[in-house]
Amino acid sequence: MPIRLATNCTNCNNFTNESTCAQHNIKVSERHTCDSFSMQDTLKEGMSCGTCTRFNTMACPHPAKAAEGMLCSKWAPKAVA
Repeated sequence: MPIRLATNCTNCNNFTNESTCAQHNIKVSERHTCDSFSMQDTLKEGMSCGTCTRFNTMACPHPAKAAEGMLCSKWAPKAVA
C-alpha cells in the first residue's frame, strides 16, 4: 500500500508555525483544507515527535510507534513561556 501526504492544511505552503493559514488568516488544523491548497515541497523538519507536546504522554495517538525525529500528522507544538 502506498503512503501519501494528506492534502490538508498542515501540508500546505500557507500553513504557519502558529497553526494559521497565511492565505485566509484563520486558525487551521489537519482537519482542514481548501481550494487554495498548495503542497509543501518538503516536510517541516521541526514537526517531529521530539518537539511535540504529546510525545511520551497519554495524549500521544501513537505511543508504540513514536520516536525522536519521527514525523506525525498529529504533531502539536510545545508551549513556549
